[in-house]
This record gives sequence, structure tokens and C-alpha cells, in this order.
Amino acid sequence: MPRIDSKRTLVRRIESIRGGAAQSPSDHLSDPRALARARWVLLGVFALNGVMMSSWLARIPSVRDALGLTPADLGVVLLAGAVGALLTVTAAGPFVTRFGGRVAFGVSAVLFGVAFLLLGLGPATGSVPLLAAGIFVNGMAFSLGNVPMNVESAGIERRVGRTILPQFHAAFSIGAVVGSLVGAACAHAQVPVLVQFVATGAVATVWRLAAIPATVHDTLPSRAPATSLVAPAPVEALGDAVVDVETAGLRARLARRGARLGAALSAWREPRTLLIGLVILSAALSEGSANDWLSLAVVDGFAQTEAVGAVVFGTFVAAMTVMRLAGTRLIDRFGRVAVLRASGVASIAGLLLFGFAPTLQLAGVGVVLWGFGAALAVPVGIAAASDEPLRAASRVSVVSAFASMASLAAPPLLGLAAEAMGARHALVLIVAAMVLSVLLARQVTPLRTPAALAARTPRPVAGADDGAASGVEDGPETDAAVAADAAGRSGDLDQDGATGAVADGVDDARRPRRARRPRATTRTGTSATVHRVTARRRRTRPSHRREETSA
Repeated sequence: MPRIDSKRTLVRRIESIRGGAAQSPSDHLSDPRALARARWVLLGVFALNGVMMSSWLARIPSVRDALGLTPADLGVVLLAGAVGALLTVTAAGPFVTRFGGRVAFGVSAVLFGVAFLLLGLGPATGSVPLLAAGIFVNGMAFSLGNVPMNVESAGIERRVGRTILPQFHAAFSIGAVVGSLVGAACAHAQVPVLVQFVATGAVATVWRLAAIPATVHDTLPSRAPATSLVAPAPVEALGDAVVDVETAGLRARLARRGARLGAALSAWREPRTLLIGLVILSAALSEGSANDWLSLAVVDGFAQTEAVGAVVFGTFVAAMTVMRLAGTRLIDRFGRVAVLRASGVASIAGLLLFGFAPTLQLAGVGVVLWGFGAALAVPVGIAAASDEPLRAASRVSVVSAFASMASLAAPPLLGLAAEAMGARHALVLIVAAMVLSVLLARQVTPLRTPAALAARTPRPVAGADDGAASGVEDGPETDAAVAADAAGRSGDLDQDGATGAVADGVDDARRPRRARRPRATTRTGTSATVHRVTARRRRTRPSHRREETSA
């Protein structure tokens, strides 16, 4: 049987059929410098999205006054953005699968530029249809770019080997803080909304287009013929890795299937994905309602100026940012489920306090609690939907569609409620969605399928994350052996307890491994070979663990 002389070659070929790299014959981010560059550039794109969103949302009072809109009218106009997002997000997964993330990013960047031009022209010309068209196109642009952004960030997290996905959403929140401050400053200086929005759209379009080459790797389209996805020939014992031709062939077929539009749409039939979508829907109601109505609720509910409303909205976003930065360690320590439940409780307390507080200062405390609770639900849901890389794009598009549904229903419903009880008290209705999020929290438990376990195995990229151990470098145990061992230990993984950190992506080398009896192998045609490799791996494990820890 043919041999491969280099372990690095074997690792690259294994990566070509495992989930995270099924679309490309090699991992474009195997170089630590390329991984670090992709991470920072993508953080910048998330921050840019936050700036764009909050810089115009902070000017909603000016837009309302320029067009003479009532709260109910404003709710209907804001509905246009949800319609555009929903129409786009349902097709975003298949679009990314068919054309790739670079095309999606490029189209999204152009749509953002057009949207902000229309957003500025509407109030400047007194045209409500132009404003509605701008909001509609803005929703399209955000939804189309959101799917590849989240899939790429989940891929970077898998390569780094620990929870970092909340950091990308923290960058979005930081950008939102900057955008809200920009909006407050422009409102205080009486800068026309047309000037502010056109300048923001132009800068954002150029920025997003320039970031495409460094950020798009996992969502590249599959252009190679089907024969290029044929699994490598089986190899005899090489170091500690054995590739079974049947498993490799199955993964190759899954890779081809994952590129089909039918597979991209099949995520709509998965109960776990739909329930995660409800969690995302609740989070979108919480965060989106604050984006649309918080500054207006402060202006109307406490008789404050537009600048004060923008500052309070910035406080909400700042609280989200702090929690998202701290959330990486919280998720690694306590697990997704516990963090999501605590987030729901914090949101409930914050919403009730903001809605019924007698003073602005006490309501501000409620805003901070609300921001803490709204911070981690979306990152946790996106991470849960991305557990299996081959299905990540389709599942992220499904859960994103639930977020668009929330945006579709919230503006008109809250607008009608605001007419009857005021915007501040209307926001208390979001408590019902937070209760639903707490009840469904267990749905974000990490998957324990072979594909998900293999994807959570640390990649052989050294020095990619601030000196933290991120994988094994060409040791006696390659990714294939680690994946096989992880699949065999799947029953030992707790869903949301202390050992649930392993399922969330924490390197299990940090935990002491308990002794266990060797397992018998029943794989047809390879039992003797795998038995010898398992024994050899067991003998070399202590020294290997010392090498991994020191790395």
C-alpha cells in the first residue's frame, strides 16, 4: 500500500476531507500569521457594521421629526428593513454555498453604500418612500454579509482552539458605541443626516471591499471537479494516524453533498436548528428593540434631548461590549447553557427596571443589566449552529432568518404598543421573549456527532492566539488520531457542566486524563492495524502530553 513520507502532508490531506476544510484542498489559514491577520481584519469588519448600524439609529429622532412620523408610522417604516433582511437571509445560505463568501461580501458592500445614500436622501427630500427603500436595502445588505461573517468567525474560533466568537460580536458592540457617539456628536452639532449617512456609506463600502481577501476562507466556493474530492488512498501505520478509506470516502461524499442547494435548505427540517433559531429570535427582539426604540424611549419617556438618548443607547451597547469581552472565559468555564440562562435572567431584570424606574438614573442601571443580558445570546446561538462546519452556512442562514422574523414583527407591534402606553413601557413586553430563551437554553448544548467532535479538535497552528496552546504540532498524534479518540470519548463529555468546556472548544490537554482500559476495535479490514496504532499511541501519550503543554 502507498505511503506518505511527511506527517505534514498527511495532516493537509486529512484537513481536505474534514469538516472545516471540505471546500478547499488545503487550509488557507494554516500559517499563524495569516490566521492572526484574518482574525483582526474580521474584527474590524464586525466593528464597522456596528458603526454603520448605530450611527444612523442614533439619528432616528431627527429622521422622525424631518418626516413628521408618529411612533406607529415609524414602526411601519422600520418594518421595511426586516422585510429586506428576511427575504435575503432565506437565500443567503444557498447563495454563499453556490457563489462563495467573497461574492456575498462584495454584493453586501455595494448594497450598504446604496442603502446609506437612500437613508440620507429620504429625510433631506421629505420622502418617506426613499427612507423606506434605504431601510429595505440596508436590511438586505446586512443579512447577506452576516452569514459569511459568522461562518468565517466560527472557523477562526475552531482553528484557535478556544472560545473567541464573542470577541467578534464585542467588536460589533465597540463599533456601535463609536457609531452612537458619532450620531450624538452630529446631532449636537446639527450636522445634516444626508452628510453623515453619505460619508459613512462611502467609507464603509471601501473598507469592506478591501477586507475581502484576508477574511474569506471557509466560505470559498467549491470549483474543483468531483474527482478532486476523492479521498486519499489508505495508508499503513504512519506515526500514530491511520486513515480508513471508508470513513474518508464518506466525508468526501458529505463534502459534495454540502455544496448542493438542497443540502443548504435541508437545515429548515432540523428540530435543533429551529429551536436555536427561537433562541436567536428572542435575542434579536431584545437587542433589536433597544437599537430601534431605546433612544426614542429616553427622549419621550424622560423628556430628554436627542443627545441624551444617544448617550443612553451608547451605555447599553457599552454594557454589551464589556460582557462580550468577558464572555469568552465565562463560556469556557460554565458552558453555553448556563451562560445563556444567566443572560436571560439579567435581561428580564434590566427590562423591568428600565420600564418602571421613576428616574433616569435608575433606568440607566436597568439599561446596563439589559445590555449584559443581551450580549452573549447571539454569539452562543451562532456557535451552536456552527458546530458542524459542513452545515454551518445553511444553519447560520436559518437562525439568522429567525432574527429577521423578530425584526419583522417587533417594529410594528412595539409601535402600536408605544401609541397606547409609551415607548418605555412597550419595551417591557420583550420580557416574554426572554422567558422563552431561558426555557430553550439547553438547545445550544454542543453537538457530539463525529463531525462536530472532529471540528472541535485543535488544529496544528502554533502561536495563533496570544501564546495560548492552540493545537498539536506534528507530534506522534495527528488530527486523525485525535478525532478518533475524541469520538470514542464522546460519552464522557458533559453537556453543560465543568467538562462541557471541552465540548465548547477548550483544549482537553489542560485537564488530567483519567485512566481507562483499552477498547477493542471491530472495524472491518483494519482491526489489526488500528489495534497496533492505538497501543502505540497509548504508550507515547504521557510524553506527548508534556510536549503539548509546553507548547
